[in-house]
Amino acid sequence: MQRFFQVRFFRAAIACLLLVISACAPRPSDPSSSTGAPRYIFFFIGDGMGMAQISLGAAVCGEEAVSAIRSLPVTGMISTSARDRYVTGSAAAGTALATGSRTAIGRISRTADNASDLTTVLELAEEQGMRTGVVSSVSLDHATPACFYAHAESRHQYERIASMMAESSVDYFGGGYVKADMSVDGVAKNGFPEIMRSSGFRVTRNAEELQSVTPGERVWAFDDVDRKAAMAYEIDRSDSALSLADYTRHGIRLLDNPRGFFMMVEGGKIDWACHANDGATTALDVRAFNDAVAEALRFYREHPDETLIIVTADHECGGLGLGNNETGYEGDPALLSYQQLSLERMSGKVSSWAEDGGVSLAMAYDSLRVFFGLGRVSADSALGLTAADSLQLNRAYQEAMDGYRDGEAYGKGDPLTMTAAALLNSRAGIGWTTRSHTAVDVPVFAAGTGAGQFSGYSTNAGLARRLMQVCGWSE
Repeated sequence: MQRFFQVRFFRAAIACLLLVISACAPRPSDPSSSTGAPRYIFFFIGDGMGMAQISLGAAVCGEEAVSAIRSLPVTGMISTSARDRYVTGSAAAGTALATGSRTAIGRISRTADNASDLTTVLELAEEQGMRTGVVSSVSLDHATPACFYAHAESRHQYERIASMMAESSVDYFGGGYVKADMSVDGVAKNGFPEIMRSSGFRVTRNAEELQSVTPGERVWAFDDVDRKAAMAYEIDRSDSALSLADYTRHGIRLLDNPRGFFMMVEGGKIDWACHANDGATTALDVRAFNDAVAEALRFYREHPDETLIIVTADHECGGLGLGNNETGYEGDPALLSYQQLSLERMSGKVSSWAEDGGVSLAMAYDSLRVFFGLGRVSADSALGLTAADSLQLNRAYQEAMDGYRDGEAYGKGDPLTMTAAALLNSRAGIGWTTRSHTAVDVPVFAAGTGAGQFSGYSTNAGLARRLMQVCGWSE
């Protein structure tokens, strides 16, 4: 019996020793265990994307909708405040992430006092001979993408920023158009593509044209864009239109070379959806962003010792909460899946109803059932409408019809669309505290060579400085 216990003790001791050795040794499957400087760098920025937005994506679209982001083994948090304001703006936040220096609200990779330009990580990558790419679902002269290739006193200097886009050494631009080339009524002037061609860029306007581009060619790729020169929200995107993942995949194909590449990919319309307090649209744009991250992960698996992937946000937007007073513990965010179009597109429909004058209240209710699920008692009892709900919708319908007929402009949407969205959000158990940004810390996810340096807590500028250190670049 004594020998039995001795053998058992010996086996247990050996097992514990092996466990300790296993825990301390680098795991080949752990992307953060690689050493040296990365050759291929992916910098993903979910504009306005806090942890709540990621959780909402999973709750509405399923866990697979955020699986690529959540699979990255290294996690951290960063603060987001600007140098001169607690609640940041995208220009100041983008500058911090792009340069490692905090700046004032509105600056595009310039010092807070506007005295000098700040060198960006993209520019440092170019100095190393890397190819570079900038992809965004919003206009490419918008704040976040601009911070990586341009320098301006104000984010609103769209013409200056667009000219710097044409003059830049970036090899690949993808996703959005440029706001500088849009008319007042939101129609593209189509003058800027010729400027880009004269600067040595090939301009492609659909998937077939982009597919025909060969590695080494400089290219600006876009297709369907909205009145603000941005890609459509994912919930509204047509099957034929390129997705954020498509632009990322083509970027990899075109930028891949022995000297390596740096590519910044922004899910810019997550922020826009949060400004509109549009829960369903937010969730689907998070999923589209995750799909782009998945493209980088596929590349990583082929180059595990040379690739670094960073996923973060410039700030949170909307003060999104998963839970509200109306539903208490019974909220069901999956109800947002009944929404079939963005609030922006729905407001466009309501505008046309008011202009035509041919849509009655009963017809409007039919549309709310189709596009928001409201009133579909047979489908889900939580979507039924009470007498109080109907009274709200009746008033909102009349206000929207009268408002549009009087030429009134609704900044974030018409009363009927906003009321319908508020009812659906309430039923789903989500809440918003603002239509602006917040100052809450945002997550960082990383994998690959040097990824371990991005764990723990930092500032947004500190994250960029860590990237410079991992790559061996001077600040």
